[in-house]
Amino acid sequence: MAGGAYVALAICCGLSAAIVGRIKGSSFLLWFLIGISLPLLGTLAALLYRREQGVPKTRCPECGGGIAVHDQVCMRCGRDLEWAFGEPPELPAS
Repeated sequence: MAGGAYVALAICCGLSAAIVGRIKGSSFLLWFLIGISLPLLGTLAALLYRREQGVPKTRCPECGGGIAVHDQVCMRCGRDLEWAFGEPPELPAS
């Protein structure tokens, strides 16, 4: 009986983590697996996860790829980014 309760708790936590992760713009399946593996911690992690949608973006001066303004390294070409005057120029909202 206790094993069935744990499985039910794990599935519920997996679904809650997956729903929260999807709302924040991430993968449903990834957060479901995290939530089912770490029942209560997975849901807490999903709640604390940073939202990726709506983050201001700019262009890398080397490859021209779109990057979040808080990134220090371009994920496309690997260039170390140093912005003049402390703030990178933002891309227009689309």
